[in-house]
Amino acid sequence: MTKRFIILSLLIFGFYSLKAQVLQVTALKVEQLVNPLGIDVKQPNLSWQIVSQKRGVGQKAYQVLVASSAEKLAQNEGDLWNTGKVNSSESIHVKYSGKELTSRSKCFWKVKIWTNVGESEWSETNFWTMGLLYYKDWPKAWIGFDRAFPWDSIENASRLSARYFRKEFENKKEVKSATVSIVGLGLYELFINGKKVSDDVLAPSSTDYTKNVKANTYDVTSYLQNGKNAVGAVLGNGRFFAMRQNEKPYKIKTFGFPKMLLNLHIVYTDGTSTEIETDDSWKGTADGPIRTNNEYDGEEYDATKEFAGWNKIGFDDSKWLQAEYVQEPSGTIEAQMNENMKVMKTLQPVSITKLSGGRYILDMGQNMVGWLQIKVKGEKGQQIKLRFAESLEDNGELFTANLRNAKNTDLYTLKGGEEETWEPTFVYRGFRFVELSGYTYQPKVADFVGKMVYDNIETVGTFESSNALLNQIFKNAWWGIAGNYKGMPLDCPQRNERMPWLGDRGEVAYGENFVFDNERIYTKWLEDIRNSQKEDGAIPDVAPAFWRYYSDNMTWAGTIASITDMLYTQTGNVQVVKDNYPAIKKWLAYMQDRYMENYIMTKDSYGDWCAPPITIEAGRGKSADKKYPSQLISTAYHYHILKLMMEYSKLTGNENDYSQFEILAQKVKDAFNQKFYNDKGFYGDNKLTDNIIPLYFGMVPQAETDKVFRNIVYTVEVTNNGHLSNGLVGIQWLMRCLNDYGRPDLAYTIATQKTYPSWGYMIENGATTIWELWNGNTAHPRMNSQNHVMMLGDLLIWYYENLAGIKAEISGFKEILMKPETSIAGLNYVNASFDSPFGKIKSNWKRDKKTFNWNISIPANTSATVYLPASNQKSISESGKNITNQKDIEFIRKDGDKMIYKINSGNYAFQIKK
Repeated sequence: MTKRFIILSLLIFGFYSLKAQVLQVTALKVEQLVNPLGIDVKQPNLSWQIVSQKRGVGQKAYQVLVASSAEKLAQNEGDLWNTGKVNSSESIHVKYSGKELTSRSKCFWKVKIWTNVGESEWSETNFWTMGLLYYKDWPKAWIGFDRAFPWDSIENASRLSARYFRKEFENKKEVKSATVSIVGLGLYELFINGKKVSDDVLAPSSTDYTKNVKANTYDVTSYLQNGKNAVGAVLGNGRFFAMRQNEKPYKIKTFGFPKMLLNLHIVYTDGTSTEIETDDSWKGTADGPIRTNNEYDGEEYDATKEFAGWNKIGFDDSKWLQAEYVQEPSGTIEAQMNENMKVMKTLQPVSITKLSGGRYILDMGQNMVGWLQIKVKGEKGQQIKLRFAESLEDNGELFTANLRNAKNTDLYTLKGGEEETWEPTFVYRGFRFVELSGYTYQPKVADFVGKMVYDNIETVGTFESSNALLNQIFKNAWWGIAGNYKGMPLDCPQRNERMPWLGDRGEVAYGENFVFDNERIYTKWLEDIRNSQKEDGAIPDVAPAFWRYYSDNMTWAGTIASITDMLYTQTGNVQVVKDNYPAIKKWLAYMQDRYMENYIMTKDSYGDWCAPPITIEAGRGKSADKKYPSQLISTAYHYHILKLMMEYSKLTGNENDYSQFEILAQKVKDAFNQKFYNDKGFYGDNKLTDNIIPLYFGMVPQAETDKVFRNIVYTVEVTNNGHLSNGLVGIQWLMRCLNDYGRPDLAYTIATQKTYPSWGYMIENGATTIWELWNGNTAHPRMNSQNHVMMLGDLLIWYYENLAGIKAEISGFKEILMKPETSIAGLNYVNASFDSPFGKIKSNWKRDKKTFNWNISIPANTSATVYLPASNQKSISESGKNITNQKDIEFIRKDGDKMIYKINSGNYAFQIKK
């Protein structure tokens, strides 16, 4: 009997183990976040992925359970929502439709699915919690000090010390759970009983604080103790107390002095609860060790003014001030639905070099964004100064001219005695080199750690190829993109700007999405753009509108449409279109009313911004800050956005708008060709951008298409000697245009150039990120960032969609188009991957004189259309077998030198004999 029981148990265990291997439900997300706390979306989208080693797995049905407790969920009781078995293949963006959720609701959930290969087990339990959904849920009072102190200076380049606040309280009962919700402006760090709450840094994300402010929520149950407790917070300036207070007040927004709103909700085991909230029972001081913190200028820290144990119980705060009630910001409190920043990578310096005057130059080996941690030993009152820059002068000194008036300097005053370790709290900067001064001994490389800081988002894409330069450009792009994610996409991280310029990310963001999981930061940015829209419809050039630049143009403001299109294409989330459709429509009406004459959009601001000088010497010493407005560009973009709105009108249920956009688009197209087309086969002044844009946008009459494209090819091959000549606007479409019209080889030639102007030229001249300017080594420093991403254009899109062959055929990658360019001379292999909403897509192809090998991975619940470079089926094998009559591989048709197949999910190994 015992033996039979053991055998039966093993059989049952083996069955379920095999079942788990065949089918798993993983990667559960709520609003594309894993186990988020304090959200304010009452009907969040739920998503999951399916993992299986089998081919051809497709979801047929699902069941979602959402419960108010983990115990109920374990009993399969979905008291908040039980979908029952829903016959649907949807596994992303499934909207919660259960009981209405209230403030602080806890939601535990799991999923099971039915597929064509069987039924899954329940997924692991995940959860989310709701934040404080109503204004009245928050404390009645903000606290702070709405004034400068004697040691502060706020006339222009602000020098404002950090504000410290603390409060003690007592738990007389056993704590079951505790949650803290905080809005700390501009930036905060929160402590409970001496421990920092979370490893987030530079929180919360910046906004236009007159429109909205972001709240963060944390589970702090483990931080509390029975009896007495202490909570402490430090407030930094961030963008709230602006870096420049009275400089160009017509341009620069300021919002006030740092302030805080906090609610600590404690639930006891007996079912009762209590609230610890901001009020005037808190104590505060501004006379602490952080003497100033300014994003442009740096942080000064005086360790002699530290107050040990200030954030623990028993600290004597009798000399501290009573916290003061202050005016609340006018912006609405919202849950932050994008990730905060963290220290995402650490770097060791590669060298340290002595200069005159007891100074040293530290080389990080990489242009990075973040800060430097130091270890130092010395006398009390001794000061260590750290000055940061991206590069060096020829004489080995820091090159700081391109920082403009940003000081980029940290100052640390030692308390003396033992070795001290310090890093700043409320500042960051872009840098590779650091000038060190104030040492009484020669510091060592081991005394320093570079800390790279950006939004806590995953790298979701990999790319490598047989071309070393393409690989290095990809690496440079990674560093530049990551470093400029700061709760919003910045233009640059080093000078007195660091602004979220709309034009810089138009199509660049599309390429970024193949590398980073940037959905939330760009969803938040679209919210920033909408919030910055004026009542009349105008959209600014910078959003949040920290600078009041409303120049009215189609290219910068039109980024609201291109980012919307990117997010919908890459994620399949139609909500982003619904959210932004009204704002885009309103803005279009504004521009049309003011600037459209005979269907030509007469207003532009920047033209093809930062187009390269004709030679490297022609741009020597000259500022790139020149505007060349172009009605051709503005009208072409108007047409392009109208075409997008035709699609959006259907997606959002605004079908009545479709015909209006369609009719207007045709009139704009006709007027454009009448005004700008030359019968010789070019547009405007026959510049590369002038021709690329209308061709890629589909504005060129069919009979003239070949002629226009021949002009483009002639410009690149002959006039430019195989180089580009585009600025910010044209570079966003160049690579795809060349590829789609049959010249991927010419796109490859441009991408692999090492001479001016090219990405390779930047690398040949020492770049480890992407320059702002093609001639960044000769241009005037006034506008010459060495860490910008705008000139990436559509390069990364081309990497993934055209070289690797990973493209969404249907938005969200439910259906995938895999059509890599495999015949480019000199490119012998590409190995890339991308974590799509459904799971990882892999494309790894390699060719030699005799064979072509292509390994593909398609995630479950998706399919792919695959273009194989073969003239007949007989030459193709998959996993060692002839491709014909294989399950999950369906022949579609022959297209020139390609054989087209439809394949289901799974791993495939194709081989073609030449």
